[in-house]
Amino acid sequence: MGEGVHRQRWCKLKKGVGHKPKKRFGQNFLKDRFYLEKIVQAIPDGETPIVEIGSGLGDLTEKLLEKRGVVVGYEIDRDLCQILKEKFPTLQLKCGDALEIWQREGSLWSGEYDIVANLPYYIATKLILMGLGDSAVKNMVVMVQKEVADKFLAQPGERNYSPLAIIAQSVGKVERIVNVPPGAFYPPPKVDSSVIRFRKEKGSYNREFAQFLRQAFKNPRKTLKKNLGSLLPPEKLEEFGLSPSIRPHQVDISTFFQLFSSLK
Repeated sequence: MGEGVHRQRWCKLKKGVGHKPKKRFGQNFLKDRFYLEKIVQAIPDGETPIVEIGSGLGDLTEKLLEKRGVVVGYEIDRDLCQILKEKFPTLQLKCGDALEIWQREGSLWSGEYDIVANLPYYIATKLILMGLGDSAVKNMVVMVQKEVADKFLAQPGERNYSPLAIIAQSVGKVERIVNVPPGAFYPPPKVDSSVIRFRKEKGSYNREFAQFLRQAFKNPRKTLKKNLGSLLPPEKLEEFGLSPSIRPHQVDISTFFQLFSSLK
């Protein structure tokens, strides 16, 4: 796309937005219809209420209301809350910080729910872990920085393999739906994004297991034995067929869980 055409495209989007994005909230509004549709299509069928974190200007909200009977929107920006109230009378809007509300109340809805969100990059990982730890959450379709998505999707032996991948994949299935270029947003971020879907098969992850994993990956360049120290006696390495020189990123999810259960 030529520079002039690109500039004209964003001038039109700016005119339609009518709201100046606020850096303190990490606002980058997804405007491209193709990717909005991809998010909606990725939401599993059902009647479960949808909780949208960061309703923004309502481009995605509108499509969610068409798909489900009950949509609960969380928006931290008070100016945007006013716009959303006027635009969507049937939206159950909560004006405030979803993360703070979640931490205080333990959930974002009174029953089971699905999460859909275009997450600010600076809180994306924490919010996803909250969703994985909330037994009321059944599915999540979220937009995150591509590098964050890579960490949740990583497989044993890959550079990005870490406790995040193990925790997420121990709870259910994690899939990349589509990668999203900066040009799909207003204003365009400086990084690529990804839409990923979490289909939970368990209510939550084991917090003690997560703590065990953090210790196992304390220094990824060191061996598993050195990271776990006295927690991992030599006979356990032999029992699970693990080399004394093996590093944490080389151990698969099943082995980690069996090792944790055995040590516990």
